[in-house]
Amino acid sequence: MTRAATRTQDAAVWQAAALVLSYPDERLLADLPVVCRMLDYASPAQAASLQRVLEHLTTTPLPEAQAEYVETFDTRRRHNLYLTYFAHGDTRKRGVALLRFKQTYLAAGFDLAADELPDHLCVVLEFAATVDHEQGRALMLDHRAGLELLRMSLAEARSPWAGAVEAVCATLPALRGDERAAVRRLAAEGPPAEEVGLSPYGGPAFDARLEEARGAQATDLPMPTLRTAAR
Repeated sequence: MTRAATRTQDAAVWQAAALVLSYPDERLLADLPVVCRMLDYASPAQAASLQRVLEHLTTTPLPEAQAEYVETFDTRRRHNLYLTYFAHGDTRKRGVALLRFKQTYLAAGFDLAADELPDHLCVVLEFAATVDHEQGRALMLDHRAGLELLRMSLAEARSPWAGAVEAVCATLPALRGDERAAVRRLAAEGPPAEEVGLSPYGGPAFDARLEEARGAQATDLPMPTLRTAAR
């Protein structure tokens, strides 16, 4: 497969996963036919993984799917969609990690809404699919252990959303020895539990560094979405 074909395949998987991993609502249901068409660009295995999620969303009543989504992602630490949480939990170190995500977006001329945390998996996937393939992929690789723990935890719980994370992980290189060890440690110990808040993120020091990173030529852009493009 050529490099261009691989990038197209990865982008299709990332964008499809970003949509189906978002909170299910009427807009998402309306966009599912578009997601189905994107599976034509994925590998057979990736398409099969994503198809399982699509089938659940199309056959489950919306209120039930919404309740399942909240139960899955909002109440279980190992099912967290915020990537820096796996490495840092609710500790001060997470603020520095969040800053790196924000600076990466700003360097690409892309600014998130003020109420969005930059490490949410759906945000990272859309950035990688539609703005900067290499930088988005690098963010995922930097948090590979967390992604793998999320994949394993959803699979063990037999979550209907497991296939989306499985497809995303399949776009990344095979785990190396040190990465496998990191996944094992994270699976055994879980994310750090020290609850000290996220004061480095959004505080004066963070804002000062962010303004320096923003620079004079950065351009504020709305969050790119397949939903908008499809209409």
